[in-house]
Amino acid sequence: MDAQAFYIAPSSPDPIYRQIVGQVMRMVAAGQCPPGTRLPSVRDVAAVHAVNPMTVSKAYAQLEAQGVLERQRGKGMVISSRAHGAQTIAERIAALAPSLRDVARQARELDLPAEQVIEALQQMMNNERKS
Repeated sequence: MDAQAFYIAPSSPDPIYRQIVGQVMRMVAAGQCPPGTRLPSVRDVAAVHAVNPMTVSKAYAQLEAQGVLERQRGKGMVISSRAHGAQTIAERIAALAPSLRDVARQARELDLPAEQVIEALQQMMNNERKS
């Protein structure tokens, strides 16, 4: 994994460290980061995304405290062997439920047809795969 694997949105209401924590947790849940996967250094992530190294360090420390990451001498931070690996599709969808509820509520408030919202989501997902 390299530092560009993270998507950081400085304008998001979510603090940057939480964005990093969430992305690592989702990549582990999807099986994209099996145990032993080395994370980019704090310095690399901070430089690539122009964020404070303490922010990245805070995210890594939180993940370490949760047992998702572990420090390995000479390798830096890696996904822990205790990390809960690949989850089922149902479990991953359940993790999205709060966000999907928000989108559904907002779509209703905007009086948007479900088909068009689903199509917009599909286009966004396809664009994310390409970038």
